Amino acid sequence: MVDLWFCLVCAMFAAYVVLDGYDLGAGIVSPFVARTDAERKAVVHTILPFWDGNEVFLVAGGATLYLAFPRLFPAFVSGFYLPVMMVLWLLALRGLGIEMRHKLDHPLWNELWDGAFFLSSALLVVFFGAALGNIVRGVSVDEHGDFFAPLWTDFRVGDDVGILDWYTLLVAAAAVVLVARHGALRLVVHAREEAPDVAARARTVAARLAIPSGILGVLVSIATFEVQPAVLSGVRARPWMAGFAVLAAVALGGSWALARRDRPERAFQASSAAIALLFGAACAGVHPYGMLARVGSRSVLAADAAADPYALGVGLAWWVPGMAAVVAYTAFAHRAAAARERRERV
Repeated sequence: MVDLWFCLVCAMFAAYVVLDGYDLGAGIVSPFVARTDAERKAVVHTILPFWDGNEVFLVAGGATLYLAFPRLFPAFVSGFYLPVMMVLWLLALRGLGIEMRHKLDHPLWNELWDGAFFLSSALLVVFFGAALGNIVRGVSVDEHGDFFAPLWTDFRVGDDVGILDWYTLLVAAAAVVLVARHGALRLVVHAREEAPDVAARARTVAARLAIPSGILGVLVSIATFEVQPAVLSGVRARPWMAGFAVLAAVALGGSWALARRDRPERAFQASSAAIALLFGAACAGVHPYGMLARVGSRSVLAADAAADPYALGVGLAWWVPGMAAVVAYTAFAHRAAAARERRERV
């Protein structure tokens, strides 16, 4: 039951990374693919029906984590207090950047919220990437089992680490490139009717980011084995874990090949699979721990942080129908939008 809930928590956050990833990616590439006010408006229109619905998976992931692992949730929120507050403000700023743009038709007003949309999207991916890097690298847990991560210490990976160091910044850079390419691929698909020039530039951006995303992925994998021996030990004990990384590399290569063959829909789907598999590789690397510490003896096993079996069983009975409804609605919304775009092309 603990392993099942561990997988469900990872699945919730993986769904958020894939779905809200294309929203965030569109925000990151927006200054590079949209040159006029009408084109910037078209970029926003491609994500407007979905962005707030996609964020449901972030909330659901946090709620699932709290339900299944009640000892981990307060530790993470208190330990990462500063980045959590920054993420909340950035989420609010991105929402304002998307929704406030059409409230007033004035060049200065539009420039303000376009800038907020780009900046908040980029910084959110940086912080989410750094957060994932912290979870995989491990945090500085004291002898009482508590931790508080400062924004940085000396940027080296030792026993006393902050949120930002060379490793977490490398993970953040890889996240920005992968998510930016993900968003660009979606713009190729969904902006080609309303703004064909935006779609053409997005295709160019996606092509230019393909090789850097692969290189950064390899560098992050090598660096992970260097900074966190528990991941390497886990791969040796459970070789199937390497399958996530191998399949992610195949999906990323397939996305690049499909984009070159001018099949943007399939390229976007392959990009989604690659991102989900990379996130799965990170989760597999952390398992069976719920929280990795820089001092190995202070790491917390997921089984030790989980709720009691009865609570997990009751929670599953409520979680399954609730999330089934969320997934069904998300699929319906995306299918309805795709059908509407097909009718407009006709």
